[in-house]
Amino acid sequence: MTDQPSLSFFARFWLAFVCFWRIWFDQAFAQAVLPVREADKAGQLPAGTPTELPAGQPAQEKAPEKKEPVAALPPEREHAPALQFLSMLQREGRLIDFLQEDVAAFPDADVGAAARIVHEGCRKVLRQYLTLEPVLPQSEGDRVDVPAGFDAQRIRLTGNVAGQPPYNGALKHHGWVTTAVKFPSTSPAMDPRVLSPAEVELS
Repeated sequence: MTDQPSLSFFARFWLAFVCFWRIWFDQAFAQAVLPVREADKAGQLPAGTPTELPAGQPAQEKAPEKKEPVAALPPEREHAPALQFLSMLQREGRLIDFLQEDVAAFPDADVGAAARIVHEGCRKVLRQYLTLEPVLPQSEGDRVDVPAGFDAQRIRLTGNVAGQPPYNGALKHHGWVTTAVKFPSTSPAMDPRVLSPAEVELS
């Protein structure tokens, strides 16, 4: 559709004069003008009707439609895998029970006996669902080289750290890295906040 030229004041005056008399004496013309008048009263001119903007005012572009933000998951759903893993450590090794106890009040022998049970169960879970390997293959106490550009997430420097790599130092801990994860899928019907159900024995 080509742009129509802007009408001057006198052109609009002449158009109003002609339309005034035609509306009086031409029923078909008046019938055709009526929908435009009604749309103008409602603030909605028919599509394609040119409107004049004030001089120097650019046409406004249609604002882009705003997308509805994606609802954030509640914390228990966002961290469901971690809660599930903690639940498995509780089920197999009673880890939560052990950590919630005030072990300072128990004799060392009792703490040691409980720690053996926790260790056995938690180790079972780790070996069943995670594959772990040392970050560095050397034994603790061995001298190791730390090259320039080393991964700070895999190697943490301690002691007298000065200058620029490469470094050479004693391995204090070989670190751990997960190479495979085999967690079972979690049912949406399950409440991940329940780490261990209450147990009721009926008589």
